[in-house]
Amino acid sequence: MRLHHLLLSFCAAPLLTACVNDSASYLIDGNPDHSLTVIREQPYFWNDKVNLQLVVARMPDCMRRHQLGSGNERTQVEIWQAPSGAYIIRLGKRMYATEMQTCESFAPINGDPPGGMGDLKGVFRLRQGKWGFVEGAISGGNNRGD
Repeated sequence: MRLHHLLLSFCAAPLLTACVNDSASYLIDGNPDHSLTVIREQPYFWNDKVNLQLVVARMPDCMRRHQLGSGNERTQVEIWQAPSGAYIIRLGKRMYATEMQTCESFAPINGDPPGGMGDLKGVFRLRQGKWGFVEGAISGGNNRGD
């Protein structure tokens, strides 16, 4: 009987490795208590869909999780800081605005934001097979999840 369970576990292992469940953070001003974190979760190995969530944190005052929708394993998430101080999160054609004062405001943006996008802080993306935040400009190989 133990051999049967061992064989089932061994056969199931490759199926589980195809799932994505990871996160990476952008530390605002290098402060781990003040951050934007993107979480990726792939609920089913047979589906390419990856659910994306944004955690806005300014500890100890606030922390909130917001839904960014879905993409695929290679979807990139750009972080911009608008002139107003708000953060703009862009996934392909989808854009959202959030703030760090209460961590509660989170709204979709249709079209270019008033005052422009601001400064590109970086992008969450796969780099050498690992999900992470890359500061600065976006280089080639974009797949923004359009």
